[in-house]
Amino acid sequence: MARRKRHWQQKPARSKANSAYEAVSSDRQAEPKKLEVVLKGDVSGTVEAVAASIAGIEVPGVDIRVIQSGVGPIIKSDILMAETGSRLVIGFNVDVVAKLQEHIVSHCVEVRLYKVIYKLVEDTKRLARMQIISAPEEVISGRANVIATFKNKRKGVILGCEITSGTMEVGRRFRVITAMGPVYTGRIESLQIERRQVKTGKTGQQVGLKIDNWKNAKVGDIVECFEPPLGRKEVWQPSCGIFKPGA
Repeated sequence: MARRKRHWQQKPARSKANSAYEAVSSDRQAEPKKLEVVLKGDVSGTVEAVAASIAGIEVPGVDIRVIQSGVGPIIKSDILMAETGSRLVIGFNVDVVAKLQEHIVSHCVEVRLYKVIYKLVEDTKRLARMQIISAPEEVISGRANVIATFKNKRKGVILGCEITSGTMEVGRRFRVITAMGPVYTGRIESLQIERRQVKTGKTGQQVGLKIDNWKNAKVGDIVECFEPPLGRKEVWQPSCGIFKPGA
């Protein structure tokens, strides 16, 4: 990684994603929390009934809404719409079209499939409640700027990061943040410093962070390590994939 380090020096003094995200973060905290859902069902009557059930969920401080609904299997346009909201797609008695799994994972959208309506409503209410845990209660343990990206041998990417504050440690949760906000959440599986595997990276060091199932990070994004508040659930962030909690 010694050779790569020289190339990493060609970087902006301040991450655009960092400054843009911070500029709007205080305003966003004052706004009501949102849980925006894309909904698909097997027949129109079912879609209307589920949409009405979701609209009837009341969680103080959270605006829950269906931003798009339709009949039939979950298709690519549903995933694209979800990206404009909370990156959440709910399907009732439907499946996902073939060959869409990779797109769902790479764009970090969570698809949840149900066959029992009370389970769907119960889970949606739980996700909404998780939204009201305020971000400032999290412990931000480290922050880094993405200053280079490298192809992984698999389908993911290795992020060349310069740690600007705190530490990054294997096993900690992290998120990738663009100018539009968080776009990916995961757990640090490995760190490298000059091709050497390490457990911890400190302020001022340049590290390689491997992501196996996502590859859309760009130079200028930021990586933030965080710890959820002790004794409380995490703020809900979309998991990247298809899940069948109510099958």
